[in-house]
Amino acid sequence: MANSAETIVFGALKALVPNGDGTFRVYPDVAPAGALRPYITYQAVGGQSPNYLSSTVDLQNARMQLNVWADTRAAATTLMQSVIPALTGPGIKAVTIGAPVSSYESDTKLYGSRSDFSIWFYP
Repeated sequence: MANSAETIVFGALKALVPNGDGTFRVYPDVAPAGALRPYITYQAVGGQSPNYLSSTVDLQNARMQLNVWADTRAAATTLMQSVIPALTGPGIKAVTIGAPVSSYESDTKLYGSRSDFSIWFYP
């Protein structure tokens, strides 16, 4: 399987939200209905586009938006504080783009925290 920003994010974050049965609460775009909390969602929201003179593009960049969702503000904040070093640490070396932004979803009564990360990778 080719390396992608999505596989990098999933691999780095899955240990933060295990279900205990070999599955994890890390989902692309949106979580399935009834997902246990807390959970993490992610999506690509752009990135830097390096210009190459050759037809080969080796190094790529993705701006990944990470959202954590929990039943309390404290739980959402704590999970986001675990997400940041998991992505910015030595293995991935992602760069945060701004500080986390808090949110509340009144329909689901969930507290969230959102942050963007710049990730360089070789596909």
